[in-house]
Formats: sequence, C-alpha cells, structure tokens
Amino acid sequence: MKFLGIDHPAVAADDVEKLSDWYCDVFGYEKWFLHPKPVWMLKAPDGTLLEIMPKDDTLRQNRTTWTPGWSHLALRVENIEQAIIFLETKGIVWGGEVINAIGGGKVRNLFDPEGNMLQILQRTS
Repeated sequence: MKFLGIDHPAVAADDVEKLSDWYCDVFGYEKWFLHPKPVWMLKAPDGTLLEIMPKDDTLRQNRTTWTPGWSHLALRVENIEQAIIFLETKGIVWGGEVINAIGGGKVRNLFDPEGNMLQILQRTS
C-alpha cells in the first residue's frame, strides 16, 4: 500500500460562490466540480484541487502561523516578485514582508477575503 500525496485542502467559507470566484480570479483556479451542498472543487493550473465548502456556526478563532492545527495554504510561484506585483493589483491584504522560507526560497503571507492565511512561495530548487 502506498500513499500518493495530498489530494486537496479544504476551506469552510461564509460565501462559497464568492470565495470560489476569488480563488479563480486571483490564483487561476477553475471551477471543476459542484456538489449541491454547495461545495466547489476547484482545480489549479497544475491539476491540484482545492475544496470550498460552507462553514457551520462555529466561531472563527484568531490564528497566527503557529496556532495549533492546520495553519495555512502555501501556493508555489515561479517568481515571487512578479507574483507580488500581480497580487497587489488584486488588492491583497499582506500578512508581512518577504522572508526566507524554511527549506529554502522566499515566502510571503497574505489573506483571502474571509481572513484565511495563505502564502506565496518561491523555492530555490
């Protein structure tokens, strides 16, 4: 038996349609499959998936990069400087400056419209 890797992360959203549209517009995902709940499965240009599902009534907790549990979604980019310039045209809310990435490269934190933490990451190899 062999595990192949991560199929998809998922984010519970206040507004599934609006957040799905944002990920498509900003990061180039496409709407791949809609479940009637509603749940969107989005497909990235590299074929990886992201699930956007409706949230329940649990209160959102304040988070940092080091808060216990799943922390953030890191999106790999070819050129972090070009990605920053593009994302600034989309009105991105940044969570800090570019820093060295663990394992090599450069990383910068940002937030989606619902306050979920993301990173853009350029690896050195």
